[in-house]
Amino acid sequence: MRTYTPRAAEVKASWYVVDADGQTLGRLASNIAKILKGKHKPSYTPHLLTGDFVVVVNAERVHVTGNKRSQKTYERYSGYPGGLHSRTLAEQISRRPEEPLREAVRGMLQHNTLGGEMLKRLKVYAGADHRHQAQQPQPIKFNDKGEIEVIGI
Repeated sequence: MRTYTPRAAEVKASWYVVDADGQTLGRLASNIAKILKGKHKPSYTPHLLTGDFVVVVNAERVHVTGNKRSQKTYERYSGYPGGLHSRTLAEQISRRPEEPLREAVRGMLQHNTLGGEMLKRLKVYAGADHRHQAQQPQPIKFNDKGEIEVIGI
């Protein structure tokens, strides 16, 4: 008996929309990473792009626990001496509200070409509007166990 492995052409990607309003940053990022990897599908294959597209709205309203808004920092380095720049989570949300969620999800994906392709399927928007109505994304939310609940079906 042979093990079935899907081919890249056989995998169909769906579109989902997630409302980040009031959800915890890390738990939301973990659940989004599962969808981008395709682990919610029975046809999951680690070396193929089997995941779906995820549109996240209201990223500026994401919730963090404790004192992370003032203590968590995001650092980037230009490569030059004295070129280390850091911002707190509150500053990052006020300047570019999509980036903390995108960085949290990026840290949970593979750090190779496949992970980069998965990250391209993530669309994050600060407000409630997004540009992907033509793809007809299904609204979903996550329960306490991290399972997907499709809303409206």
